[in-house]
Amino acid sequence: MADASPGSALAEKPTRVRFGVLGFACALSMITYLDRVCMGSAAKGFVDDLGLHDVADLNIVLSAFALAYSLFEVPSGWLGDRFGPRNVLIRIVLWWSFFTAITAVVGIQLGGYVIGSVGMLVVIRFLFGMGEAGAYPNITRALHNWFPFQERGFAQGAVWMCGRLMGGLTPLVWMILVEGVAWPSADATETSADLMIPALLGQGNWRATFWVFGLLGVVWCVLFALWFRNRPDEKKSVNAAELAKIRSGAAESQSAHAGIPWRRILASRNLWLLCLMYACQAYGWYFYINYLFNFLEQQHGLSKTSTLAAIYKGGPLWLGAVGCLVGGALTDWYIRRTGDRRWGRRLFGMFGHAMTAVCFFAVYLIESLEQRPDPFWFSLAISLAGFFTDLTMAPAWATCQDIGRRYAAIVAGFMNMVGNFGGFLAGWATGWIVQKSQDAYALGLDTTRDALGDADKAAGALPGYQTNFLIYAAVYVVGVVCWSLIDSTKPVAPDEK
Repeated sequence: MADASPGSALAEKPTRVRFGVLGFACALSMITYLDRVCMGSAAKGFVDDLGLHDVADLNIVLSAFALAYSLFEVPSGWLGDRFGPRNVLIRIVLWWSFFTAITAVVGIQLGGYVIGSVGMLVVIRFLFGMGEAGAYPNITRALHNWFPFQERGFAQGAVWMCGRLMGGLTPLVWMILVEGVAWPSADATETSADLMIPALLGQGNWRATFWVFGLLGVVWCVLFALWFRNRPDEKKSVNAAELAKIRSGAAESQSAHAGIPWRRILASRNLWLLCLMYACQAYGWYFYINYLFNFLEQQHGLSKTSTLAAIYKGGPLWLGAVGCLVGGALTDWYIRRTGDRRWGRRLFGMFGHAMTAVCFFAVYLIESLEQRPDPFWFSLAISLAGFFTDLTMAPAWATCQDIGRRYAAIVAGFMNMVGNFGGFLAGWATGWIVQKSQDAYALGLDTTRDALGDADKAAGALPGYQTNFLIYAAVYVVGVVCWSLIDSTKPVAPDEK
């Protein structure tokens, strides 16, 4: 490769190979969200095929992913720090793509016999979560190797923007593949109010979408293996000027040595504040991918084939994508302007969580009105909650790099582990609260929850959802307090440069 001396670096224009790394990271982020969010669209199909009563009955299934995702963050992050992100990412993407594909077999009827059960679906989603657990810690490690800290906020924001954007698009993709698209009819004399565009696969083939989504991961692995290298000095197309630019930001490209200082890492107050903050962030966020789709259909009567409904369902992730990019740009801008990394991360985290709490309280008020307004207002409030939540994503993940340094993937793994344990609790608790609300409603009618009709199920579930919205708001207030105490200038292992 070219001479990397300072003199030669100044004499040439830097290449931009690091943005190819960012492109692969963004593509992988999109695949992770496509594979995890599609379960929200498929949930009603599994309820019907497994003989369940409501999507709330899948709370254990929906929580299984988050539990595995949290438990295997640190081991996956350690592997990335120890051996480099390239091989680790290839293995874990192939793993979760396999379990994405075989999700399709649960609930299939053959000769009157139903293949699988809720228990089997729990196991598959748990194993799927094991694989996805390593994605973002190892993406973080790759970006740490390839980007100076002045560009880390932008890079992290772009990665999360792409993931959220794909999450927002998933209901629309699912509708195009499975349900078909209903467009308002231009002919007012037609009997039907809508013109239907047939689905590409059709409702009878909705399970095939899991195979399609699994195949995307395999394709990514092949291309990634051919192109990516763990460090910029291993890539021949990186010139000396780009290498000097990367190193000028004090990016540590070394792998973590075998003697990882676990005691000092675990004793870091900064680390645990970061973890608790992320648990607060995940607690409300999991509503968007686990329960929002069913909530809009059940509580507001939105059609599965409505384009507007698909936009509403993806609203928090659509605006969340914008929030990720804006948050990354703001944190980098503030640090470049002031040189203050502590407040450059902290300020936007506090603001984002405070406004998310306000938005969830507004959602509670809207859903508590005796005459609930058009679903637009609920969707606007919940989508703004998604925007402000994700305004904090780039500062949070950039902080992992700031305080983790050469242990960036381990720190990111800890944060995502504890954060998604919050998501696991939320997935289970949200469904449990809704179930108890329906039980209380059924008791008032002198019947059982299982015997309720669709209208009564919706009426019984509403107080449970209202309670959940208040809990989400309170949890984000705790997140504000955590952000106020996080210091991104204090590394978890202070003597590690």
